[in-house]
Amino acid sequence: MTSIYLDHAATTPMHPSVIEVVAAEMANTFGNPSSIHTFGRQAHRKIENVRQVVAESLHVKPHEIIFNSGGTEGDNTAIIETALSKKEQGMHLITTAIEHPAVLETMKYLETLGFEVTYLPVDETGQLSVEKLKQELREDTTLVSVMYGNNEIGNLLPIKEIGLLLKEHPAVFHTDAVQAYGSEQIAPHELGIDLLSISAHKINGPKGVGFLYKNDALSLPSFLHGGEQEEKRRAGTENVAGIVGLGKAVELLTDDEKKRRHEAYVDYQKLILTKLDQAAVAYQINGAPENKLAHILNVRFPEVSSDLLLMHLDLQGVAISTGSACTAGTVEPSHVLEAMYGKGHPAIKESVRISFGLGTNREQIEEFTDILIQTIQRLKAS
Repeated sequence: MTSIYLDHAATTPMHPSVIEVVAAEMANTFGNPSSIHTFGRQAHRKIENVRQVVAESLHVKPHEIIFNSGGTEGDNTAIIETALSKKEQGMHLITTAIEHPAVLETMKYLETLGFEVTYLPVDETGQLSVEKLKQELREDTTLVSVMYGNNEIGNLLPIKEIGLLLKEHPAVFHTDAVQAYGSEQIAPHELGIDLLSISAHKINGPKGVGFLYKNDALSLPSFLHGGEQEEKRRAGTENVAGIVGLGKAVELLTDDEKKRRHEAYVDYQKLILTKLDQAAVAYQINGAPENKLAHILNVRFPEVSSDLLLMHLDLQGVAISTGSACTAGTVEPSHVLEAMYGKGHPAIKESVRISFGLGTNREQIEEFTDILIQTIQRLKAS
């Protein structure tokens, strides 16, 4: 049976080299990094080595990296602790309508505590207006949280422009860069980013580990309370094996590797769309094709139910998705597509996300597109 995985935006397979170092750490480095004996010091050294590797990938200081359990914890820490620690200065927060649920649900929680949240709209291509953000900024705005790249449609948000805008404003700037870190060259200091969230499982690392970049100039209370790990910034015994796996995944993402993947993914997208055109299959690309992450292609097939299409593809061994994995298993429509087209628009139930990654090759894309075309034609015929 065919087995083609094209849902890398949801999660990625661990790289064989990552699996190797994680297994070795689990077998050999079992000391508590907070212990002062040899076993503890060995574990602590491993963590600090990875902190250096991660910091170099962002051109920041090692001290500005806080290891945690992943993107959701990073988003919650950045947003909640910034909001609470600055509530005397103001209780207005700004985000976008197309953020990951880890951001949107956190904002909703803060609304129950009395905070006012502005959810910036996007246009039909998923583009965000920096001018609109400028209009919504107020004296009591203490935090702006805008994702780096969207996980459903792939759009890159205007992070550099927002960073420049906020240079003249005291609001803290947070970005969820979980989906973009594996492909984009990101330098927080240059971009004016104060807080940035990353998850290892999006870059062929282990699940359940990630980090939060925090600008040294920003004072942020700990989100978790307990021990004095991570220099009192994140309590809890560190996941040494996971952190080492994260470090290996980051090491493998060299500039040359990112460039190679980008070129391959652009080629895969062109191949899919060319074959759809040749087969006269009607489709519409969701998002802004000229300003997006190369590994995500979100496509609408008019008059074809996305749920039905996914089910038929899955029966043939092909895995794609309708959007964010964090809302999978529910009948809730995509909030990203709703923000773009409005509630009830037919595109919301006729769109699928195809995403590439480690292990994807041109032969798979050829086979996948043939299966996709045949499946759509059958569904339309019935």
